[in-house]
Amino acid sequence: MPLLQFQRVDFGVGGPLLLEHVDLTIEPGERVCIVGRNGAGKSTLMRLMAGELKPDDGEVRVQSGIVVARMAQEVPQDTQGSVFDVVAAGLGDLGALLARYHHAVHAGDMAAMAEAQALIEAGDGWDLDRRVQQVLERLELPEDAEFAALSGGMKRRVLLAQALVRAPDVLLLDEPTNHLDIAAIDWLEGFLKTFAGSLVFVTHDRGFLRALATRIVEIDRGRVTSWPGDYDNYLRRREERLHAEAQENARFDKLLAQEEVWIRQGIKARRTRNEGRVTALKAMRRERAARRELTGKVKMEAASAQASGKKVIEMTGVSQAFGGQVILRDASATLLRGDKVGIIGPNGSGKSTLLKILLGELQPDTGKVDLGTNLQIAYFDQHRSQLDDTRNALENVAGGRDFVEINGSRKHVVGYLQEFLFSPERARAPITRLSGGERNRLLLARLFAQPSNLLVMDEPTNDLDVETLELLEELLLDYPGTLLLVSHDRDFLDNVVTSTLVLEGDGRLGDYVGGYSDWLRQRPAPAPATPPAAAAPKPSATPSAPPPAPAEAPARKKLSYKDQRELEQLPGRIEQLETEIAARTAAMQDPAFYRQDGAAQQQANAALARLQAELDAAYARWEALDG
Repeated sequence: MPLLQFQRVDFGVGGPLLLEHVDLTIEPGERVCIVGRNGAGKSTLMRLMAGELKPDDGEVRVQSGIVVARMAQEVPQDTQGSVFDVVAAGLGDLGALLARYHHAVHAGDMAAMAEAQALIEAGDGWDLDRRVQQVLERLELPEDAEFAALSGGMKRRVLLAQALVRAPDVLLLDEPTNHLDIAAIDWLEGFLKTFAGSLVFVTHDRGFLRALATRIVEIDRGRVTSWPGDYDNYLRRREERLHAEAQENARFDKLLAQEEVWIRQGIKARRTRNEGRVTALKAMRRERAARRELTGKVKMEAASAQASGKKVIEMTGVSQAFGGQVILRDASATLLRGDKVGIIGPNGSGKSTLLKILLGELQPDTGKVDLGTNLQIAYFDQHRSQLDDTRNALENVAGGRDFVEINGSRKHVVGYLQEFLFSPERARAPITRLSGGERNRLLLARLFAQPSNLLVMDEPTNDLDVETLELLEELLLDYPGTLLLVSHDRDFLDNVVTSTLVLEGDGRLGDYVGGYSDWLRQRPAPAPATPPAAAAPKPSATPSAPPPAPAEAPARKKLSYKDQRELEQLPGRIEQLETEIAARTAAMQDPAFYRQDGAAQQQANAALARLQAELDAAYARWEALDG
């Protein structure tokens, strides 16, 4: 039985409906990722699930007794108190009483303790106190630390605890990886895999998405479509659907054009006019007018400057410390023209300090940094401090000019911003009205309008939708200058950088070839702990025995008769599954498939997903037996 169900839900905020005729269910134990372009309505859909918004039409049904908890995309600015206070606030009034009791215990105020204790007992709240303590222990949170003093990553962990303390059956997470470092993202992945309830989340991190999602829900031009299976299956099927949709639209437009020619013919045609055909033409006009076109793609082009010198930055023997924390110890690195260098490290490890030293903005304690000749630097700031909130998008990009010049081509600033999906009205609106994703796109537009040969990007991926991320990857790969990239997006690093600088702790700066996955393979393995007995053997009067000979590799195991038979039959089974999948995929590419009701489409999607899972299992079994 579904935990949560949408039935023909509509929701709009002016103009075309943001969500139109949505039919959607969330089942027990699912991990559902919501995908779509910036502004498509992902956060709105989650707020409808949480009951924070009411639909304009239709119904959102939540099964009796089901608890839905949501972790917001942004950390609330007015959140105060200790970690215990913030987590307990998820329990409402009883949580506030528990926080009062907690403070009274620490202050030794017996009267306040007794008063809070009586109220907690009256509300049967001690079980909730144990739940708060269990969540704090599980998420490894310091209960007495002040929330305001925590790092961005720790604040998001506290907000996750605030949602979990409600013991939700459905947990809603909106961009949970924003501002988390790679270690924290890995921890969150592992934690959510063990979460017993249903999970609905929005993320731009493709590695995180692939690791968790068991179903993809797409929002596209108001329509919500469910795609069973993993993210890669969704990408394949989405391309097939868009191709079929384009073919159907082209056929419809051709027929409409023919009918428009017929209706405009002379007197002879009007005398023989078929009124049924006229009525059909009017219906076709209404259908064409109601069609919502696919949102265009961002068009990115970076203004390039004259080439820099061959050696861009050389850092030699640099050491730097702040407040007793060693950031760098005798670190050296060389960046050459055309290098694309990623910088990896935990939050607070000194990535911003390293950037400032490399760019000559900070003089190190010891060592030296030599900058190359003819450098023109463009800087992307993750805090977007380069944007002036008192000015609109046009003024932020062009500074009052009507044109920008990109690689010798003169573009009107309105047209240039349209390439970044800003309508003329949106471009003239105050930027305080822009979403996080739109602000990042605006900062990219401003950045790429500046001629540069050294591009410095500090966390550029936050809040961008996946399509824009992929286009940004393509631009950076083609960028003729040098790139310095700070990012916690593992896929983005793998797809863009050619080498990696890693802040490994205790002042060590590792220099590795390749991206994040290459670093994982190359990094030194931690030394195994040596047992005390082995570390200091007792002396012996007798000659030591020779070391044991290395164990031989285990012999290849012989297959049983049953396994041998299974191995012989698997190729035929694989071929049968591939044939059936190909036939179903071809049927779903037919435009007629999308004229069926939503339930029939979902059943067909589910059947295809089951066949794909069987095929994957068959291949895995074949490899295991054959090996």
